[in-house]
Amino acid sequence: MKNKKVIFQDWGLLDYQQAWDRQEQVFSETVQAKTQNRNNNTTDPVKNHLIFVEHPHVYTLGKSGKPENLLLDEAGLKRKNASYYKINRGGDITYHGPGQLVGYPILDLDNFFTDIHLYLRTLEEAVIRTLADYGIKGGRYEGYTGVWLDADNERARKICAMGVRCSRWVTMHGLAFNVNTDLSYFKNIVPCGIDDKDVTSMERELRFKLDMDEVKQKLKAHIAQLFEMEIL
Repeated sequence: MKNKKVIFQDWGLLDYQQAWDRQEQVFSETVQAKTQNRNNNTTDPVKNHLIFVEHPHVYTLGKSGKPENLLLDEAGLKRKNASYYKINRGGDITYHGPGQLVGYPILDLDNFFTDIHLYLRTLEEAVIRTLADYGIKGGRYEGYTGVWLDADNERARKICAMGVRCSRWVTMHGLAFNVNTDLSYFKNIVPCGIDDKDVTSMERELRFKLDMDEVKQKLKAHIAQLFEMEIL
């Protein structure tokens, strides 16, 4: 039986390690519920979650990332008041910080569709539609995940990074959408391992600070519509 009900939580500004621990707990419980179903030969619906959060300054390196893409040593991280973690998502290095909307969908894709590429494209589409609500034309850059502006020319710049983990069709990690982000922090890394492309934010493109709660509501609505979810 498919369960398209999704429990939504906004964790506010939360330390990366704390958020990761909480995320791992929800993820483990979801995978465990699926395993029990299989062992007991039952089809009890497995819970889905959508979490929004902002993090204090932090750099995270995915499984396929190169440590040298962090351009700071320990002293440099201290000066920037930033932390650094090697984590278990796909992708290379990225930055999270205040003013960036991070979305962690912990979904049992058996409730939606079992196609990780479609999953990523659907998350990208939700961001593209949110940008369109503000008159910004977002799109995809062939060969890369995430959402880009001017992807078809030399001015290509990334506005939303993505990196996910999936086990037994349960997802974790997700998207990092630059809304009012301090972009200077990206100068300390080779973002996503791409050294010849710029990074941008909604604030930089529109030249004013966005109402973060409003952006959250719009993104949540687009995710719900595209995945045909019922948000709880």
